[in-house]
Amino acid sequence: VQLQASGGGLVQAGGYLRLSCATSGRTSSSDVMSWFRQAPGKEREFVVGSRWSGGSARFEDSVKGRFTFSRDNAKKTVYLQMNSLKSEDTAVYYCAAGSGLIASSLPDPGEYSYWGQGTQVTVSS
Repeated sequence: VQLQASGGGLVQAGGYLRLSCATSGRTSSSDVMSWFRQAPGKEREFVVGSRWSGGSARFEDSVKGRFTFSRDNAKKTVYLQMNSLKSEDTAVYYCAAGSGLIASSLPDPGEYSYWGQGTQVTVSS
């Protein structure tokens, strides 16, 4: 499985961006697709995750109500719509894919087998 993230950039606080993560290779409907982010000097942080098969997405508390997660199964692509961006959202954003995850393990980056290359999001205040 290969993941290709795109869509990052520089935006002013209060603005928006949409990230995309295109997947290739064999995937399963039970696989989880998630977004993580990593700011300089900080650990990689879970942002949102959901299964290809659907169901509600799980969000990290600080992005609830501002970020939305969507998927296009035909295109094998997931999206992260980020609205009302804040300076603290500045980070490199990574998409990740994992199999056999239970709900409680979604935020653990060690549970994911595949990672995209990351895309930089910079929010200026």
